[in-house]
Amino acid sequence: MNPTLRQMRAFVALAKTGNFTLAAQYMHVTQSALSGLIKELEQTLEARVVDRSTRRITLTDIGRELYPLFSQMIDDLDGALANVADHTQLRKGVVRIAAPQLMCCTLVPEAMAAYRALHPEIDVRVADSAVDNVIARVLSGESDIGIGPEREAIPQLQARELFEMPFALVFPEGHPLDSAKRVTWQDVARYPFIALQGQFTERLLADMHALLRDVPLKPANEVTFMSTALAMVSAGLGITVCLPYAQPLAQLYRLRMRPLEEPVLTRRFFVYTRAGRSLSPAAESFIDFLFPYVEEKRVLARLQED
Repeated sequence: MNPTLRQMRAFVALAKTGNFTLAAQYMHVTQSALSGLIKELEQTLEARVVDRSTRRITLTDIGRELYPLFSQMIDDLDGALANVADHTQLRKGVVRIAAPQLMCCTLVPEAMAAYRALHPEIDVRVADSAVDNVIARVLSGESDIGIGPEREAIPQLQARELFEMPFALVFPEGHPLDSAKRVTWQDVARYPFIALQGQFTERLLADMHALLRDVPLKPANEVTFMSTALAMVSAGLGITVCLPYAQPLAQLYRLRMRPLEEPVLTRRFFVYTRAGRSLSPAAESFIDFLFPYVEEKRVLARLQED
């Protein structure tokens, strides 16, 4: 026995209305089509489910037994399909993002707010993490999306480049470098340098050693978060380098940010997702929104510089 969904819907409509005409209207089919579905159901079950008369129908014993079962099955299915439609049409959903702490103080909240203005029903959650924990959260499934700097490729991870930016020097107002026409990496080596722990500084020092062997760039302090480094710079304890997306936070600390030259070193940031894992419609939507949003921000920033 394998009754179809249309047959079950026709039977439930007939049981609810008690009338072929009303049930056909409810199903948006002709009365003859509805009658045909009931006959097909009875043939499939090899049993009568309704007794027909000229004025009304009554359920048979088997019909009365099947009605609550079919009705509940259809209600459950319709509820599940409505839930799927809510997700695919972005009327509900959750996006879980992991990003470095500095990015969570600047770019990410702005992107979240702009996205929520378009999709207010979507719940966007962010985990501010140490840089080296972003990928771990994506691989573990704790976060759907990771945004972070370039790392070694691994098979379980899918990476899409979000942007590439040059390093900038950050120093307090009134610092001797404030009056310089341009600032170089040689200038960085002349002052106490506050760096980040981990791969940020390791990669930076490796790049410097490869390009400028005579520049002894040695950190005076290494901290976990860039916000700490910026606070230390604001207190006059040294200078630091970061990427231009941190400009809003640097301004809060009343710091100056200048492009670094000789050489121009850049860092690439990627959107990371777990390979082989399908994202929710909400997460896919956020990624599709994020790329043009970041590009628009970069275009506006260049126009302001010009």
